[in-house]
Amino acid sequence: MGAGHDHGHAHGATGTAAAAHRGTLRIALSITLAVMVVEIIGGVVADSLALVADAAHMATDALGLGMALLAIHFANRPPSGNRTFGYARAEILAALANCLLLLGVGGYVLYEAVQRFVRPAETHGGLMIVFGLIGLVANSVSLALLMRGQRESLNVRGAFLEVAADAVGSLAVMVSAAVILLTGWQAADPIASLAIGLLIVPRTVKLLRETLDVLLEAAPKNVDMDDVRAHILALDGVEDVHDLHAWTITSGLPVLSAHVVVSSEVLSAVGHEKLLHELQGCLGHHFDVEHCTFQLEPGGHAEHEARLCH
Repeated sequence: MGAGHDHGHAHGATGTAAAAHRGTLRIALSITLAVMVVEIIGGVVADSLALVADAAHMATDALGLGMALLAIHFANRPPSGNRTFGYARAEILAALANCLLLLGVGGYVLYEAVQRFVRPAETHGGLMIVFGLIGLVANSVSLALLMRGQRESLNVRGAFLEVAADAVGSLAVMVSAAVILLTGWQAADPIASLAIGLLIVPRTVKLLRETLDVLLEAAPKNVDMDDVRAHILALDGVEDVHDLHAWTITSGLPVLSAHVVVSSEVLSAVGHEKLLHELQGCLGHHFDVEHCTFQLEPGGHAEHEARLCH
């Protein structure tokens, strides 16, 4: 005896977690493009590697923000017959692409910084401060806009980290410019570039790990599977639970499925419906997993299932 039961919201009806922040991503993209152009001009005029590096990073930010917006568009398209969750994973793929971009930029900046130590260049500190300040102010505005969304969506968090790295880069540009103006020490420029690269990589690796967890269908971070099992077993009429799985389709859409072995008293229509409601309420309230599918079955049923189901 089996049954599927879902009181959770359909993906197509509610949209993904990132969808609510589409407007802020558009504003952040516009700011990023504007500052990128300004910093490219400033980097060439001031002959500053730190400014050029930050401008190159902003170019990848613009690409990353664009991918994030495109992913939101696809992720919120309605499900179809052969894509039952629609394109929800597009946001996670965009976050993965952002990670790869960030790692590439971080590596490039580190390489160029080392080259500057080998072949020093004359850098104009005054112009660096002006362009660095413009970048810092613009990035600070974008960070404020994306602050809330980065807590709810890996896709938005990827964009947030890109902008945050830019803000740090602009600050590093200003500090190195001040050092050059006060002391004439030209090595401050490549040192600032090294700092930018080293700050990009660790945060990117952390985001990459979280993104891969979703793609590998690991249990959501806030869901303790042993605790979930204990809650299900504590319900009246439940004798055992097997094939318990929880994973994340995309940020804000955790799902769970389980085979629940029940006593003979629950096999009546009334008991069956009552237990399904209790299971749904338990998972939705205690673990914030509303999209659940349960199969209720009598004892011994698992022995007749195909091995691939386990």
